This record gives sequence, structure tokens and C-alpha cells, in this order.
Amino acid sequence: MQINPYLFYDSNCEAAFKFYEKVLGGKIELMLRNAEGPPEMGTAPDRMQKIMHARMSIDGEVLMASDAPPDHFNKPQGFAVSLTVNDPAEAERRFKALSEGGSVNMPFSKTFFSKGFGMCNDQFGIPWMVNCPLED
Repeated sequence: MQINPYLFYDSNCEAAFKFYEKVLGGKIELMLRNAEGPPEMGTAPDRMQKIMHARMSIDGEVLMASDAPPDHFNKPQGFAVSLTVNDPAEAERRFKALSEGGSVNMPFSKTFFSKGFGMCNDQFGIPWMVNCPLED
């Protein structure tokens, strides 16, 4: 069995995935637009270029997402995407990149349980936790 995060965006999935590709070193494997779906889907003309399904690989892990229809989008809450990075400097770099244009809930710093840990919301509203564990 495999469990993967599936994120819903407020019409900015493509921008978010291009951002993650850049700052997390991910590789976009699929970016399926509504226009590529069957005509019977009945997609509104202004939603044709929005993302129906996206898939990204990041260091062997998979992140999936789509643009939620406007009447189905809810602000993300009650979860965070957790990123574990073994090198403290690299963990801090990724935390700073993810939090740029967003908000920091807990600044990245050493804790009793890690070499570095921080919590933020990225510029797309997605909550992240970046952790550099004590053990390698």
C-alpha cells in the first residue's frame, strides 16, 4: 500500500507545482488539464486550462494535486505536508524557499527533537512542516 498527499488548489495548481519543482527539486510527471477530458465532463470554458490532475515525484515520493472547482474549494486546514531533510542547511534552505511569499507559523530552528524544525504556509496556502531529524 502507498499513501500520498493529494492537494486541492484555488485555481493555481500549475503555478504551485512549478514552484515545488524549482524549490524542492521535484519532477512533474503529469499535468492533465480539464480540456483533455471527455466532452461529456461539461467543463466550463473558463476552466478548460485548469488542472484536473497533476503528479510530481520528489526524491522518490509522490505528491498529487488538482484545481478544485470554485464551489468546492476549501482553505487547507487540519494537516501539513511533512518534509524530512537530513542535512540541516538544506532543510533550512527548503523551509525558507517554501515560506517565501507565505507565512511562518514556527521559525526553523533547532529543537529538542531535531537538528532543525519549522512550520509554514506556502504562497499557495499549503501548510508545510520541515524537519531535520536528530538521527541520520
